[in-house]
Amino acid sequence: VKPRAMSSEGRRRLVWNGVRTAALVAILGGIGWGGYEIAAALRGSPKRFHGAAPSVPVNEIVLITDGVLNQAWLIETLALPKNASLMELDLYRLRSKLMAHAQVRSATLTRNFPATLAVSLSEYSPVARMMAQVNGEEPRMFFVAREGIVFDGIGFDVEMVTTLPWLDGVKLTRKNDAFVPIAGMETVADLLAKAKMEAEHLYRSWTVVSLGRLESDGEIEVRDRSVAKIFFGTNEDFFRQLARLDLLLDTARAQTDKSPREINLAIGAQVPVSFDDPTLTPLAMKSAVTQAGRPSPGPPASSNLQRKTKL
Repeated sequence: VKPRAMSSEGRRRLVWNGVRTAALVAILGGIGWGGYEIAAALRGSPKRFHGAAPSVPVNEIVLITDGVLNQAWLIETLALPKNASLMELDLYRLRSKLMAHAQVRSATLTRNFPATLAVSLSEYSPVARMMAQVNGEEPRMFFVAREGIVFDGIGFDVEMVTTLPWLDGVKLTRKNDAFVPIAGMETVADLLAKAKMEAEHLYRSWTVVSLGRLESDGEIEVRDRSVAKIFFGTNEDFFRQLARLDLLLDTARAQTDKSPREINLAIGAQVPVSFDDPTLTPLAMKSAVTQAGRPSPGPPASSNLQRKTKL
């Protein structure tokens, strides 16, 4: 049977539907291509859209940071080409320059058209300092963050630096031109933070913090200007140990007018104390915290920590 021929109206509808479908596909394809190109440009490819807009040189670099790095350091580190426009900048390469500094925790670079580059930084904060020798150079000072990151210090206040204790009992190793993070620093940072916040009069006299016995015995050794060795245990709250230390120092100075040579707070409430003069040790032991958790009878201590908590 011969099929019925399509009417002119049907042919027009068929052609119109085909045109609409083709137009829709072209529009969606254009939108997808444009989105991909814009995303690629914003991610940092300097070749995308090059020449599509007037080339305006970067005239401002905005720095947002939670640390101490400043604008001068940022400009020197980025070293942007003269008269470079935003679209000519390779943001991946610029970010790598910033992340090459161990003090920088993270970095984000954003183009703000027409001519502003915004840089957002997150930095490591030091909790201790140490001396180290790199590649046969003269020993120099490095900073250590609570995460164990070792870095050169840039922009820190000199007065603040002098309050940081020196770190001992660790061996630095390098990998891929950077120091391997120091294990156990978060625990040490907790002790230092607690001492600085709750017993700053004690913290100010601390000169060295050693990790030599941290892994083997779970103890942190502190060297004080007046006490050669103070051992803190990691299995008990640091605040209680600081309170015992404050009481012991006050009691020893009141009864002997001398500072102990060694105090071990790591074994609980019964705190061993020794002096350079062996005849004073029994007196110090008598004044130590009793096993019941209270100070033995003796001259009242003037400790702020003692007033805050019962030992």
